[in-house]
Amino acid sequence: MDKPVTLDLPEGILPFLSAAGWPDAEIEPLPGDASFRRYFRLRRGAGAGGLRTAMLMDAPPPHEDTAPFLRAAQWLDANGMRAPRILHRDEQRGLVLLEDFGTTRMRDYLDEASGDENAVYEAAVDALVQLHRLPPGPFPEYDMAVYQREVSLLVDWYCPAQNLDVDGDGYAKAWAEVLTPVLERQRAGVTVLRDYHAENIMLLDTLDRQGLLDFQDALVGHRAYDLVSLLQDARRDVSPELEAEMFDRYCRGAGADPQQFLADYARLGAQRNAKIVGIFVRLWRRDGKPHYLSLIPRVWALLERDLAHPALAPVARWFDANIPDQLRRDMGGAFPL
Repeated sequence: MDKPVTLDLPEGILPFLSAAGWPDAEIEPLPGDASFRRYFRLRRGAGAGGLRTAMLMDAPPPHEDTAPFLRAAQWLDANGMRAPRILHRDEQRGLVLLEDFGTTRMRDYLDEASGDENAVYEAAVDALVQLHRLPPGPFPEYDMAVYQREVSLLVDWYCPAQNLDVDGDGYAKAWAEVLTPVLERQRAGVTVLRDYHAENIMLLDTLDRQGLLDFQDALVGHRAYDLVSLLQDARRDVSPELEAEMFDRYCRGAGADPQQFLADYARLGAQRNAKIVGIFVRLWRRDGKPHYLSLIPRVWALLERDLAHPALAPVARWFDANIPDQLRRDMGGAFPL
């Protein structure tokens, strides 16, 4: 006889739901992400009044902190961006009850309705234009220390996994040279959501009404960063033609000079893609999540494209000197599982 399936619920969930007005809700666990956060969908009967479904975020301390998420959600909502409304919260336990944006993620929708790709991406680009017209939010600065800490993930995790002995000091110096112009041009900065891509954008009742997720790490930085995140997606192929079209659309909407903006777009594309390669290897080696390795070839191909831009010359020279040609031809190479 099979054992009954037990639901691993967060500590303190029942009094939390009672205080929130959802004491008898059905609780459905949802697939996790790359963090310690967990999500649940709540459902209640038609006679309960008000909302029929809601989302529960379990962000347990000390691994997670709900304060950045709450701060970002409230700022976005107050400034006309579509973040989920906060229905109830217990910051001490790391529990937050949120508006439910439904089940239609941008990525999943486009898997079934590829003919709507342009319209969906146009709306996502236009949302960035809208966000970047706002004064920057109350978030920390995306400064050189943060940029360097992120790109160091490649030498800290990817290179050891490939048994590479590389010039770490030269890597940091090359990135400092490449990113200094970015810092000069990002003042006074815009709100950067940092994970703005097709798995974190929800389609609501129409294609041009899109809800935002996963913005708790928001910083104040360069306006090219989230555009790169959207158009050089680690989890979904975006054709070079669509990328170029949406890049031009953003430049027209934001009044950006395309030639100068392209250089910073390439700089931040390479920075982000180098970081992601390191993160995906870390998720495998430290966290036991090898499925992220299958995404590295896509990210590596994007990284190589960015490195081809003249603005990346110092970093490209470092890659030429430190990463073997065979690994680069194999888009990062295989890993011993």
